[in-house]
Amino acid sequence: MALESFDSELCGCRCIHEDRVVKALNNQLSEAETERLARLFKAMGDPNRLRILWALTEDEMCVCDIAAFLKVSESAVSHQLRQLRQLDLVSNRREGPILYYRLNDDHVSRLILMALEHIREE
Repeated sequence: MALESFDSELCGCRCIHEDRVVKALNNQLSEAETERLARLFKAMGDPNRLRILWALTEDEMCVCDIAAFLKVSESAVSHQLRQLRQLDLVSNRREGPILYYRLNDDHVSRLILMALEHIREE
C-alpha cells in the first residue's frame, strides 16, 4: 500500500470523541454474536456455498441436483451442505431415499438479495 493511500485513511489530527466511543461500546455485539456473524459471512464468502444458497432461493434440491448445477462431485456438495446446515442456513427433509435441502428461512435469501442490491448499485 502506498504511503499516500495509507495517510488518506487517517484523521488529520489525533483526538478521541469519547461520546462516540461510549456509544459504540454500548451498542457493540456480544462475543458470541460476533463469532456467529463472522462464521455466517465466512460461509457465504465461499463461491460454491453462495451458489448453493442462491440456487435454493428458487426451490429445494437434492445433493444430486446441486452437484449437477455446480458441476462438482456429490461428495463436495455434501461437505458444503454440512457446513451450511451447521450454521442453520439450510435444512433438509427426506422423501423416501431422497434428501432435499432448502433454505432454513427467508432471512438467508433476504441477506443475499440485500448484498446483491448493494453490489449492483456500484
